[in-house]
Amino acid sequence: MEEIKAYIESGILELYVLGDVTPNEKRQVEEMASKYPEIKTELDGIERSMELYAKENEVEPSKNLRSRVLGSLLTNLGDDRNFTAAPRHTDVEDDTDIADEEDDNIIPLPARKENDFYKYAFAASLALLIASTIALVSVYSKLQDSNNQLVALQLDKQHFANRVNLMDKELSVFRDTSYKLIHLKGTAKTPSSVVTVAFSPGQKKVVIDMANMKMPENDKEHQYQLWALVGGKPVDLGVFDAKRDTITDIKEMKSIASADAFAVTLEPRGGSVNPTMDQMMVLGKY
Repeated sequence: MEEIKAYIESGILELYVLGDVTPNEKRQVEEMASKYPEIKTELDGIERSMELYAKENEVEPSKNLRSRVLGSLLTNLGDDRNFTAAPRHTDVEDDTDIADEEDDNIIPLPARKENDFYKYAFAASLALLIASTIALVSVYSKLQDSNNQLVALQLDKQHFANRVNLMDKELSVFRDTSYKLIHLKGTAKTPSSVVTVAFSPGQKKVVIDMANMKMPENDKEHQYQLWALVGGKPVDLGVFDAKRDTITDIKEMKSIASADAFAVTLEPRGGSVNPTMDQMMVLGKY
């Protein structure tokens, strides 16, 4: 009911009766009148009021004006643009300009005022939508930055944990009395080379000290290979690079229970089945 009351009070019904509406507004008023009896009743009342007002304020046109209008209808099919101006004459008795009296009897209708409320409301809503979108984008960007920082912190934490585990492992090697350190010294090929090997026969483990190793840097096509001499025969213990590319200071090699000596040769990348004797870099007895 509040919507119907607001519609009636909007002034659209009066404009409809006066014919001052657009085709869409005219169709809307007729649909509302057919749908709601209250609007139909109000519309009928406005029409009756308009008729009564017109009758009470009707003006009898002068003979000259009546003749001019009828003549225009007959000759110009009602085209007001071809009306000729009515001749002005003065009443002899009261010296009154009759044309002026006719003009004074014309009652102007109030011009329809445009309602800009919806325009301003739409503009405000659009501005609010744009501001909300910008705020959401900013919040999303900050959230992404926070997530990236959290991931970075987690990676740093994992890296630190791995580093601590490796350090514990390194310390355990040097604290374990079952390991014996064997210093492999350079041969005539590389006299300044030094490699330290930690060997635990009981645990069958062999570890190379990568931090203190002094060896010429090998190229991409070659690697160093560690050998254990067991009963005069070489046993492969794995390959390694002189350049450290890991965070650990030690490198665990293949397992072996006993060894008489250890040696390192330079072999094709991936290692060889048998050592290349003329490429022996370091050698040390157990």
